[in-house]
Amino acid sequence: MKNLTLPFQAPGVDAVQQFFAQYWWLLLILVLWSIIWKGIALWKSARNESKVWFVIMLIVNTVGILEIIYIFAVANRKQVSAPQV
Repeated sequence: MKNLTLPFQAPGVDAVQQFFAQYWWLLLILVLWSIIWKGIALWKSARNESKVWFVIMLIVNTVGILEIIYIFAVANRKQVSAPQV
C-alpha cells in the first residue's frame, strides 16, 4: 500500500504521527492531565464568578498551564480578598 501524503502537509508531521503511534500512552496521560486541571480551574472560576477566565480557559487549550496559573495565583488571591460572611 502506497503512503499517501497531502500537498499541504507540514514537514515533520509524519514524525509526530509516528511518535504518538508508538507512545500513545503519553498522549493519554497528557489528555488526562489537561482534563483534570481544566475541570478544577473551570469549577473555581465559576464559583468566583470570573466569567472572562471561564471563557478563556474553556476555549484555549494550554495543557493545564493556564489553569494551574489561575488556580494558584488568581483564584487564591480572590479568595483572600473576599469578605468573610
